[in-house]
Amino acid sequence: MACLEVCKEGKFKEEQDACTLDGTVDLHGRPAIRAKSGRWVAGTIILLNQGLATLAFFGVGVNLVLFLTRVIGENNADAANSVSKWTGTVYIFSLVGAFLSDSYWGRYKTCAIFQGIFVIGLISLSLSSYLFLLKPGGCGDGKTPCGAHSSMEMGLFYLSIYLVALGNGGYQPTIVSFGADQFDEENPKEGLSKVSFFSYFYLALNVGSLFSNTILGYFEDEGMWALGFWVSAGSAFAALVLFLVGTPRYRHCKPSGNPLSRFCQVLVAAIKKWRFELPPNANLYSVDGKESSTNGNRRILHTHGFKFLDRAALISSRDFDDKNQGIHNPWTLCPVTQVEEVKCILRLLPIWLCTIIYSVVFTQMASLFVEQGAVMKTTVSGFRIPPASMSSFDILSVAVFIFLYRRILDPLVGRIKKSDAEGFTELQRMGVGLVIAVIAMVSAGIVECYRLKYARKDCPHCDGSSSLSIFWQIPQYAFIGASEVFMYVGQLEFFNAQTPDGLKSFGSALCMTSISLGNYVSSLLVSIVMKISTKDHMPGWIPGNLNKGHLDRFFFLLAGLTTIDLVVYIGCAKWYKCIKLEGKFEERNEADDDFKV
Repeated sequence: MACLEVCKEGKFKEEQDACTLDGTVDLHGRPAIRAKSGRWVAGTIILLNQGLATLAFFGVGVNLVLFLTRVIGENNADAANSVSKWTGTVYIFSLVGAFLSDSYWGRYKTCAIFQGIFVIGLISLSLSSYLFLLKPGGCGDGKTPCGAHSSMEMGLFYLSIYLVALGNGGYQPTIVSFGADQFDEENPKEGLSKVSFFSYFYLALNVGSLFSNTILGYFEDEGMWALGFWVSAGSAFAALVLFLVGTPRYRHCKPSGNPLSRFCQVLVAAIKKWRFELPPNANLYSVDGKESSTNGNRRILHTHGFKFLDRAALISSRDFDDKNQGIHNPWTLCPVTQVEEVKCILRLLPIWLCTIIYSVVFTQMASLFVEQGAVMKTTVSGFRIPPASMSSFDILSVAVFIFLYRRILDPLVGRIKKSDAEGFTELQRMGVGLVIAVIAMVSAGIVECYRLKYARKDCPHCDGSSSLSIFWQIPQYAFIGASEVFMYVGQLEFFNAQTPDGLKSFGSALCMTSISLGNYVSSLLVSIVMKISTKDHMPGWIPGNLNKGHLDRFFFLLAGLTTIDLVVYIGCAKWYKCIKLEGKFEERNEADDDFKV
């Protein structure tokens, strides 16, 4: 008997070494061979692609608020709202990309198409800015005003930036899931590499934006907007070419069909059987992966909770008779895996909702932090520091804390816990990210208090700056960067790990749409605050001249809202139960079932 087990283990190891165990295939639909596909060769190509694409995106996004005020002619509050809405739309489009990727196109095709749209949008933006918007020549530097723009010129501008939003939005959630597909989590070594990939992916994102925030940010701040946009277009084109070069090496997950119909089938089948009594050890309908509606993806094991939905998998006498006749109606009987898909999404929603307030904090870097820096002392020895370039300290903070977490903090916590598992769970890391976000907003509020203290007193009606150095913004940017490592990297890992195989891009899109709604909520908060604070002819908290406002109160308001959100999040995280996939690491999934404070 022992010999038989050894033989089985030896045969299993040979198969494991030959092909992947997570169901991925090569370009031609054949099982992916481990040694000839995926892993860090494909992963590195995707990381470089992400760095170049991010450089292109932030070449537009990081200074968009200044472009809107200097070139388009919007005021501070309107520009901040416009940027929040545009950024929010970017991530709303991530749902479009995720749906097409998971359902019909697959991740590779989705990435290629949306990157093409991204390139077209950037080229159109570069042309419209150079030919129409930057007139007279040299305008947009904060000193020379630009002329009025026609409706056609403005229409072309908004078409261009929303093509950029569509292209980048549809590409982002798919590329991170596609990168994760290159590592077989059923293999111990590749499983660890997959966890590391998310950290390196977020690092590549930040390294790509570092060039945009510094070099491109400087040229754009000096009025060379067309140059900055053309560099962004060139970077996006290079990213697309690099992505296509890696085509023979990629692993692919087959699209699993329309998830909306599967979800509706579960709900309808459960409602139809609402009168049926569900025994404690009910015989629930289950099928092999190849026969399931999810195109051969791994099965999800049954979990307790949302018991009403289990009725969709309850085999009634009518279902039994239909089965004997070779008839199967998916609107009356659904397999356990299909039911568990719905349960997974329902369990994720409370956690996802709790991340939106954090995204409100995060989006301040692209709007109010920039406007705050613009009215501080920005010159050092005659050299002017572009306010948007201060976000480079956020990027440096992300790089430092990714290293500290992976190399020092995570192993240290693992030793303290005296277990072979990783240090913090993804949920715990997201909680830590919320705590650091509160500190970041308190820091920003304190800096604004001192900025107002050192504001120019001799000219209360002009837009004069404060004598406080812009370098006092470094702590708030550094705290935001540290919080990102815990919150956003944790989110990427969490949503990718806790969604079924056929919904991985949707899991990544949840992270993106959290940022999207955060931008919309930020815009709504600014509008509400301005409406309330401008009563009785008061200038408001965020007026055109910040020296007459109280931006500090807005930052403290966000700190308070994030604190409340943290309390709610802890409750949701303690309630959450992890997904249980059929596979080699079922035991690990069960061991990590709960969130521990």
